[in-house]
Amino acid sequence: MSELAPDAVRTMVEPISRPESRGCPAEQLAAYSYTDRASCLLEIFTPGHGICGTGYNRRKEDVVTEHNQATVTPEAPEQGERLHRGLSNRHIQLIAIGGAIGTGLFMGSGRAISMAGPSVIFVYMLIGAVIFLVLRAMGEILLSNLRYKSFSDFTTELVGPMAGFFLGWSYWFMWVVTAVADIIAIVGYLHMWWPDLQAWIPALTVIGVLLTLNLVSVKNFGEIEFWFSMIKIVAIVALIIVGGGMIAVGFTSPSGAQASVANLWNDGGMFPNHFIGFLGAFQIAVFAFMGSELVGTTAAETQDPEKTLPKAINAVPVRIMVFYVGALAVILMVTPWRLVSPDKSPFVAMFTLAGLGIAAHIINFVVITSATSSANSGIFSTSRMAFGLARERSAPQFLGKISKNGVPRNALFLSAVMLLSSIVLLYAGDSISRAFNLVTTVAAVLVIFAWTMIMVSYLMYRKKFPSRHAKSKFRLPGGRFSAWLALAFFAFTIGVLTMNEETLMGLMAMPVWFAILGIGWVFKRRADARREEAISTRTAQIAIVEASEIFSAR
Repeated sequence: MSELAPDAVRTMVEPISRPESRGCPAEQLAAYSYTDRASCLLEIFTPGHGICGTGYNRRKEDVVTEHNQATVTPEAPEQGERLHRGLSNRHIQLIAIGGAIGTGLFMGSGRAISMAGPSVIFVYMLIGAVIFLVLRAMGEILLSNLRYKSFSDFTTELVGPMAGFFLGWSYWFMWVVTAVADIIAIVGYLHMWWPDLQAWIPALTVIGVLLTLNLVSVKNFGEIEFWFSMIKIVAIVALIIVGGGMIAVGFTSPSGAQASVANLWNDGGMFPNHFIGFLGAFQIAVFAFMGSELVGTTAAETQDPEKTLPKAINAVPVRIMVFYVGALAVILMVTPWRLVSPDKSPFVAMFTLAGLGIAAHIINFVVITSATSSANSGIFSTSRMAFGLARERSAPQFLGKISKNGVPRNALFLSAVMLLSSIVLLYAGDSISRAFNLVTTVAAVLVIFAWTMIMVSYLMYRKKFPSRHAKSKFRLPGGRFSAWLALAFFAFTIGVLTMNEETLMGLMAMPVWFAILGIGWVFKRRADARREEAISTRTAQIAIVEASEIFSAR
């Protein structure tokens, strides 16, 4: 087939201004590009084969396939490549639990208790209830179309490409900073046992091991999370059992405090620091719940998602009541809230009170596994998000390549490289703790942004696809009302974060991040425009040449 220059294509196409006389309705013309108008030439000469004809879609698919194989986009991912569904039901259930139980519960709950007192229980219950609504909304959308690989995918389709671009990269960045913080935390915890160990050795070892295991198959990620989550569960259940026994026998600590249910309200009531103290625990609780949405990034790699995802999501309220509310309530009953140190793990303190001399070592091991689990989740989620962005042409195309094992190999390597920055930060000096308080606040703000976009996507899903909602067997309780309620809560939480100097600094860094994303979006749009121009020109060339050949034959 002969070729026509782009200028010649435009010259031939633009005069076609009223195709309705040839079978194309006039009201459709406004939406036509010059490529579509070119196809109307086919309708003129061969009715039924132009843009308004039944044969057009088939012909256009052939053109697009030819274009994807051409040199215009040589690095376009092969459509046959897919992530493997290697995560079983037990993996998904434990990933959901592990995502909901962060290191913040073991190490940050002491600070939350010192700020809010016994009302910290209500903080975790409130945020947990809203997170459950987010997960139900996410689950309904994911199950309405199993082609969605993650919540970034459905945000792109439902809200728009720009929203998907901002969400994908923000979630990627959130897990990068969180995973870096986890690697450094692991090094710090290991120094309790080996104080003279060079910091780079455990950092490099953890990164290397996690990368190697994730490269083999997605099932390895599921297995790692399964066993790490089991360790967290055993630690919390052990605390509840030991604490329950101490309460039952009326245990008296060396300070004279007696374990009792009344400790929840007999020292200033449930809100001893009033509403301000209650709000002060919000940032810590949000950070503790970060990762709950991780189950939404596993959708493309889950066996039988229509059964496993609902089961995992519906179990969230029970898990929050047991692992957060139950554990914190027992701690507050055993130790009056004023005696809980904000700088130490209340888990260690309670096991120590129980006379377990190795409590510090036990909890140190639990926290190391918890931090390793979080870093593992960081490697998984950042690689899958980068893979999804590449497939949407919002990231370099090499990140969209899949290995023979069905994992995004190049995206995993990028995640590992990003984690190597933790080694640099380990030798950055004493100011590192303040810097990490800042980045964890940034991570908390970014996860609120992710949760917000999930709820906005749900509202758009209800507007654009009412039939999908009508057919759904896994609906968000309360529907649109619940979505708006969650959005109002997130806006309120952002307002709360402005009340603290540290969290305010994290909020102030957000405009810088979104400005960077805005610049990236401009470059992406320009690249998309060049690609669309190439596709349009090629398609118009084929349409005109085919029409010319048909006309000549007649």
